[in-house]
Formats: sequence, C-alpha cells, structure tokens
Amino acid sequence: MAKLSISLGQMQIKLARVEDNLAAAEGMIGEAAARNADLVVLPELWSTGYDLENAADYADELGAGMFAQISETARDNSVAVFGSVLERRGDQVMNCAAYYDAQGGLAAVYRKIHLFRLFDEHKWLGEGETPATLAFPWGAAGLSICYDLRFPELFRRYAVAQNAKLILLCAEWPLIRVEHWRTLLIARAIENQCFVVATNSCGDTGGTVFGGHSMIVDPWGKIIVEAGEDECLLSAEIDLSEVDRVRQQIPVFEDRRPDAYLSN
Repeated sequence: MAKLSISLGQMQIKLARVEDNLAAAEGMIGEAAARNADLVVLPELWSTGYDLENAADYADELGAGMFAQISETARDNSVAVFGSVLERRGDQVMNCAAYYDAQGGLAAVYRKIHLFRLFDEHKWLGEGETPATLAFPWGAAGLSICYDLRFPELFRRYAVAQNAKLILLCAEWPLIRVEHWRTLLIARAIENQCFVVATNSCGDTGGTVFGGHSMIVDPWGKIIVEAGEDECLLSAEIDLSEVDRVRQQIPVFEDRRPDAYLSN
C-alpha cells in the first residue's frame, strides 16, 4: 500500500493533567478512526506536557501505564498511533516516542536524542542514543521528536542509510519560534526528498504558548495540509510512490560527495 491516510492530533496539552490529556487524545484517535485514518500522530509529551520536575512520577515502563493505555486505544480503534510520553528505563526517565500499529502492537520505539536545554530537559531526562526506523512494505519511516528538527544529520541518515520515504515528528514547539518550525520542516522534506509528517501542540501550557501549525510536507517541499494555532484534528492522504518519482527526477543522493566534505 503506497497510500496512507494520516491524522494530526494537534492538542492543547494541559500541564500535569494526565487524565484530561488522555481523554482528549482518545477522542482525537476515535475521530481519526471514523475518518478511516491509517495513522494518528500526537504531540510530544502529550499526556503531561513539560512538567519535568515531576517526570519520574509520570514515567511508565514500556508495556505498562500510559503505554498500555495507548496500545489498547490503538487496538480498539484499529488505527496506528505515534507520539511521545515519559518512559521509565532503569534509573532514567526518557522522552519516548512509541509507534503502535493498528492491532496495538509496539512496532518501534524512539528515545529523544537531542535534549532541549532551554526547557531543562538535560536536567531531568536521559539522552536517547539510537535513531529508529519503522519498516513498511513501501519502505521505511524515520522517527523523531521536536528539537531533533534542528539537526539535519539525523534526517539525512534516515534518508540515505535507511532509505526512509517518510519521517514522523512529534513536538511541543513554542509559538515564538514557529517560523523556524515551518521553515525547517519544509527544508527537511526538500533536502531528503521525503514526506515529513509533524504534529505540534498548541495554546498556553504552563505559561508557554506553543505554536501549532502541524503539517504534512511532500518531497517537493509543498505543504499538503497545515493547521493554524488552535486545537484541531487534521487529516490528509499521502502517496508514498511520489518519493521515488522525485528522487529519480533529481538524483540528489547519487550526486553526494561525502569523500569531499566528510573526511576533513
């Protein structure tokens, strides 16, 4: 199947109000399923927001707590779900994006590699160390979280080493830098000739206003669909075969010269 129907669940996250956020996410997942979506992408830390001082109180091990709840919701609605929550991993707490398939199975896990110092992530969270991809019959999808967007090396690895045709990103990106968000999403799609699917949070969460503008960008850099600054569920269908057409038309990867610029 080269075509995917994707819904972006742009939420106004309520700081530290887990049950309220879970109810909102479940409502969006249910509505996405009613729209026959294949995948729902939720924001970063959608269940808690940036209440990092209490991160250890919210964190669950994979397969338990919030992870088990979202797995059940995916299964009950027969739709895949991707978004990040807090994970307890040994003696650390991680910002963990889990991809659950439409049967509720855990298909991939990505732990945020680049921690955002402006939000004190480095004080409360452990660093992820491994990029993560998800294999589909039509190709691979790369997984990422928010601040990762500023590091093109990660996205290039997904496109070149893993031949990713789709990159999923969940975020809490502030409104004050929303033009960076929009520009970088388009740039990552153009330079890697792939679809970029990104869901941001929106509204005031604990004194920080997040920017919304969740969007899907195609391999040409064209915005297929984009939200505004309010809470919404946005849906669109993408054709992954477009990636091959773009890469054949302008063979950027074949013209790379890593011998010239990576060896010095």
